[in-house]
Amino acid sequence: MRIYRSLIFALAVLPMASAGWAQEAAGAPQPTAEHAALEAFVGAWSGEAVLEPGPFGPGGPMSWTEECSWFGGAGFQVVCESEGTGPMGPMKGLGITTFDAAKGAYTHYGVDSTGWSGMSEGSHDGSTWTLSSAMELGGTTYHNRFVMTFETPNRMTFTWSTSEDGESWVEAMTGSSEKQ
Repeated sequence: MRIYRSLIFALAVLPMASAGWAQEAAGAPQPTAEHAALEAFVGAWSGEAVLEPGPFGPGGPMSWTEECSWFGGAGFQVVCESEGTGPMGPMKGLGITTFDAAKGAYTHYGVDSTGWSGMSEGSHDGSTWTLSSAMELGGTTYHNRFVMTFETPNRMTFTWSTSEDGESWVEAMTGSSEKQ
C-alpha cells in the first residue's frame, strides 16, 4: 500500500515539479515591445462621443470616465474599468487589451452593463490603433472597425465604423478622450 501511494505521489507531483523547473530554467516570460506600447492607454481618462441612431441604439451623446492600469503590474495586459451615460442610460464597462504574440495582433476583450460583449483584434502604426471585429445582431452580421488616433500622449480621437458587407462603411460613433 505504501508503495502504491508513493507511486501515485510521484506520478502526480513530478510532472508539476518538472514543469516548474523547466520554466525556472527558461526564465519567466518578459513583456515585449508590443506589450510596452500599451502604456499609451494607462491612466485616468474622460471621454465624450456621439452614437449615431441605428441598429446599436437610438443614438445620442455619451460621456464616461475610465481608469486603465497594468494587470498585476506585470506589463502584459491593460485593464480598463469605465462608467458613464449614453442614449440608453447609465452604463459600466470592463476591457482587457493585450498583445497576442501567437497571432501577431493586439486583442481586446470587452463587456458592458448593456449586455454587450465582444473581442476585437488589430494593430497599431505610430499613433494610430485599428481594431476590427464582427458581431451578429438581429440575424445580421456587422463588421466593425475602431480607429483610435493619439493626437498627443494625453488626447485621442476615435471613430467606430460598421459595415454589413465588409466593404461599405458607415460611421456609428465618433468621439475623443483625454487623460486626466
